[in-house]
Amino acid sequence: MNKPLAGLKIIDLTHMLSGPYGSMILSDMGADTIKVEPLQGEGTRKLLASDPNNSVDGFGAYFITLNRNKRSVAIDLKSDEGKQLFYKLVAEVDVVINNFGPGVPERLGIDYDTLSQHNPSIITCAVTGFGSDGPGHKRPAFDQVAQAFGGGMSITGTDPKTPIRAGIPIGDLGGGMFAVMGILGAVVERYKSGKGQHVDISMLDCQVSMLNYMATMHMISGDDPFPIGNGHFVHVPYNSYPTQDGHIILAVITDNFWQNLKPVVNVAQFDDAKYDGQPGRFADKQFIDATLAEIFATNTNRYWLDKLEAARIPCAPVNKFSDVLNDSQVRHRKMVVDIFHPDGKATKAPGNPIKMSRTNEDSFSAAPHIGQHTDQVLGDLLNLSAEEIDKLRDQGIVK
Repeated sequence: MNKPLAGLKIIDLTHMLSGPYGSMILSDMGADTIKVEPLQGEGTRKLLASDPNNSVDGFGAYFITLNRNKRSVAIDLKSDEGKQLFYKLVAEVDVVINNFGPGVPERLGIDYDTLSQHNPSIITCAVTGFGSDGPGHKRPAFDQVAQAFGGGMSITGTDPKTPIRAGIPIGDLGGGMFAVMGILGAVVERYKSGKGQHVDISMLDCQVSMLNYMATMHMISGDDPFPIGNGHFVHVPYNSYPTQDGHIILAVITDNFWQNLKPVVNVAQFDDAKYDGQPGRFADKQFIDATLAEIFATNTNRYWLDKLEAARIPCAPVNKFSDVLNDSQVRHRKMVVDIFHPDGKATKAPGNPIKMSRTNEDSFSAAPHIGQHTDQVLGDLLNLSAEEIDKLRDQGIVK
């Protein structure tokens, strides 16, 4: 396998979105990801599974996307025998990732302190809503909880009285992405120390991190930012504008871009020297935005984008999913790929955005049936015979 993480073995105990998204990224990069799930399968398998518009032969869009490139082993972790079998697997892998609620890993005996007794070099990662400690860490959390608590909803939309969550589930996805960074950081550190450690990812922490410079602005000024739609707190013009057949955006973040824009839109008032710098443009933001909105409404997206791109002005159409997923640049970058049902049927899904010059294989094995790889994994990693595995299956310990 010509992928950067080939050889890294991961046990994936995750469900829903934040954890599975993180382990999907690792799997796409070549990690051998073993999805250990209950005998009845993990809960995400049921999401959209019976919706004919959003499933493939009983695999919903969630599951078939998030669980590509993974192998499934079904074990009853609530039984003593199943737990001991799990510990034997832990001794053979590098990473165990979960996104159970606070206290659940300890209750199940799959926390870092327990697992490190079976494998001192094991790296564990837990993605939770609020982290593993602190006065509020036991709160339950899903995507919108993280978005709301993390402050981002208060600046999204146009009306402070109507907070809006981000269209994509950035609370969940952010937790998954930071989990990948934390895990890979722990792997690199282990090369130096030879020791494992626990990676504690809080979805709230991730949201606060992504507030970034805007949080710093607040802590300097004391002012709470407010929602301003698609405009910007600093740059002008930086907004979305209607055209005859859609919307476009401009991102004029330097004075040079402003100078390039003026001959494209040909507005006499824009030649005033007060607009040559950001302070003057910001002071007249409403006038500039309203004027541009009137001008762009006179023609089509393509007409204006051609002119703006020729002038090297940062711009884009506001694409629908059908637009972006069929865009030539997106297709050229292999960001739309075939993924598969284990019985062979294919559908399209987003590809792997991490492109490497040498370890650059892009391949996607099918999301697995429940326990599809139980025999293979137990045979390969633990050297169990077919008879021994059948006995475990007869006892209801594996599927």
